[in-house]
Amino acid sequence: MLASLSIRDFVLIEKLDLDFARSGGGGLGALTGETGAGKSILIDALSLALGARAESGAVRRGAAQASVSASFDLPRGHPAHIVLGEQGFDQEDVLTLRRMIGIDGRGRAFVNDQPASVALLRRLGDTLVEIQGQMEQHGLLDTATHCQSLDAFAGLEKIAASVAAAWTGWRAADQAHADALAAAEAARRDEDFLRHAVKELETLAPKADDEETLAAERQLMRAGSALGEAVAQALGDLEQGRGAVAALRSAHRHIERNVDKAAGRLDAALAALDRALSEATEAQAQLETARDALEFDPSRLEKIEERLFALRAAARKHNVTVPELAALAAKFAAQIAALDDGEAGLKKLAAAAKTARTAYVSAAEAQAAARRKGASRLDKAVASELGPLKLERAKFVTEVAPLPEAEWSAAGTDRVQFTVATNPGTPPAPIAKIASGGELSRFLLALKVCLAKVGDAPTIVFDEVDSGIGGATAAAVGERLKRLAKDVQVLVVTHSPQVAAIADRHWLIRKTTTRNTASTDVLSLDSKGRREEIARMLSGAEVTAEARAAADKLLATAG
Repeated sequence: MLASLSIRDFVLIEKLDLDFARSGGGGLGALTGETGAGKSILIDALSLALGARAESGAVRRGAAQASVSASFDLPRGHPAHIVLGEQGFDQEDVLTLRRMIGIDGRGRAFVNDQPASVALLRRLGDTLVEIQGQMEQHGLLDTATHCQSLDAFAGLEKIAASVAAAWTGWRAADQAHADALAAAEAARRDEDFLRHAVKELETLAPKADDEETLAAERQLMRAGSALGEAVAQALGDLEQGRGAVAALRSAHRHIERNVDKAAGRLDAALAALDRALSEATEAQAQLETARDALEFDPSRLEKIEERLFALRAAARKHNVTVPELAALAAKFAAQIAALDDGEAGLKKLAAAAKTARTAYVSAAEAQAAARRKGASRLDKAVASELGPLKLERAKFVTEVAPLPEAEWSAAGTDRVQFTVATNPGTPPAPIAKIASGGELSRFLLALKVCLAKVGDAPTIVFDEVDSGIGGATAAAVGERLKRLAKDVQVLVVTHSPQVAAIADRHWLIRKTTTRNTASTDVLSLDSKGRREEIARMLSGAEVTAEARAAADKLLATAG
């Protein structure tokens, strides 16, 4: 619901703050004033805050910039919360859209005082306010809204969801088949290369750790000659003369034979000889093992280097790393297998796509049938509203026509369009093509009354819906606006005293002209002010006692 509207330096308005939330905020609000007072300026200002195109002429003469802020009470679950969440904005109960325009036409946009794009304002505005103006291509005049409006009127949300799910399933299956076809064609084009690459990689039989293992072994073998010499020299030193081990063993034997005669004085020496003999024996054994392992083998080194170079060459050829060669070999082998057994797989995917298409078409046909029934009910509902609105000769028709397959979508296989024939015998035309602005506004009112609980926008603005009518027809317009206002907030710019009298709240738009300037302001009218304004609307420039009496009668009847 629109809670407030603040305008600064916009066209003829220097400063204006409107509080729509006062007295409950909902219901029917009327905006009246003399012709030329600037009633349309309020609608233009609101539209600007909702993302409408900005013009440099919107800035009041003498001011540097214009600004408009519109605040909305946002209930939980409102679609605007989804839009805000997608853009990373905090979820709040009050949403404020603000637009600033400079004299050069450039401007800035804000959502809850955070910088935003005009496109975001427009997306949010579409969920917040519906403006039904004469010949403006938005709201119910936008054919893109007709399908969703009919589905909501007919209660087809579940069917619509099943159609959307079937569409998604069909698109996914069709894409999988298309991808497989493309892969098969690419594989056939590259078949010779693939078969050669698979044979080459099978010969190499690469493993993920090949490069690391071979490089380490190669480094060790390259150092093998020098290491072998060092080990041999160490062994030679140990074995020089009698040899260290033999000398330690002989010394150990002599001491061991006489240890008992030394009264413990040789125990420590024997223990040390014991340890030295053990360590020397172990050292000699380890050196002999190392000598055998480090024996330089030129042929083995050559084989290691040949394999390492072959692996690296293959990796460069296929633009991968050596550890990735094993996975690449498996991938190529799978592509060859798919080629060899491709027809069976393609047939399976084609069958799945066909089945998914059949499911979508079946769901869409059920949806189309339900839409035709819903269209018939909507046509009858709108027809019942046209007579009192002085449109008894007109006919409203909801067209549900099949689309070519290229235009099918998650919304189904139909084009839904609201059409009108204004005179008997003339073919129905799109509702937006109606020539008379007054007729168009009344058609939109009749349609909106029937679709009162359809759509997300909790605020609807009617701009001069009563243009060119009076008396009983104007009263019928007022009655329908009042009925519509039970479900949503309705604001109406009106010249009709009958409509103004039935409103829950009433604002007077005044234009003040001095020698050099003109300005517009808005007054919230109390009961006395409403009586005077309605009397003026009835009598013209001079408010007479008879006009006031007629105003009292209208207000009493409306109450």
